[in-house]
Amino acid sequence: MLSKRIIPCLDVREGKTTKGIKFKGNVDIGDPVEMARMYYEAGADEIVFYDITASSDKRDIMIDVVRRVAETIFIPFSVGGGIRNVEDMRRVLLAGAEKVSVNSAAVLHPEIIADGAQAFGNQCIVLGMDVKRVEPSETIPSGYEIVINGGRKFMGIDALGWAKQAEALGAGEICLNSIDADGTREGYELNLTAMISQAVSIPVIASGGAGKPEHLLDVLTTGHADAALIASMVHYGTYSVGGIKEYLAESGVPVRRTW
Repeated sequence: MLSKRIIPCLDVREGKTTKGIKFKGNVDIGDPVEMARMYYEAGADEIVFYDITASSDKRDIMIDVVRRVAETIFIPFSVGGGIRNVEDMRRVLLAGAEKVSVNSAAVLHPEIIADGAQAFGNQCIVLGMDVKRVEPSETIPSGYEIVINGGRKFMGIDALGWAKQAEALGAGEICLNSIDADGTREGYELNLTAMISQAVSIPVIASGGAGKPEHLLDVLTTGHADAALIASMVHYGTYSVGGIKEYLAESGVPVRRTW
């Protein structure tokens, strides 16, 4: 059985790591380069970096920060935010990232997924999905809607249908973020995660809501996720990457040992 991955997430705004709740009330909490190094040394399997205002501000990603993080860590590194075309992907990959995450741009121009997969390989293309729970309807039969531009714009697109379409276009992985759970530390959105994970054959990273190790156990088992994104629970020092992995291993979840 493949090991489950534990992935610290660095949301970056104006060069600083930031954290909010349900995409609101963000406060700066540290330097992304130093935090990336700390999590790498603690045994993280990957690092995810999101420039959270690049799309809404209609600007390019902070490539200098990407380059400095890539020079600091020696584990897979995924970068998202402000990536609009294959040339943006190339710049990020040349700066040292192993993967690029497309979210808003992919919803507006789905062909970017196929173009990126053709240029760099499916394994490099991560679909970021920001999802909000809504009343099921003819347009949104799953009851989960795609939202873009940092949680600001509802798109009238069903999350389940979009995940399947993105896989068909060539996405190699999905990072699935529940806006409802984001930053609450009350647990992942298990119903959403299980629904998407069981509907696609590519890996799904669960995101949004981790507050204690038990939440990761739930989403990696009941939620069928292949990996779990963590932020608040390690950013504020409540738990460590190593401690989380030890708990999961003792609970029967296969993880890469770091202790």
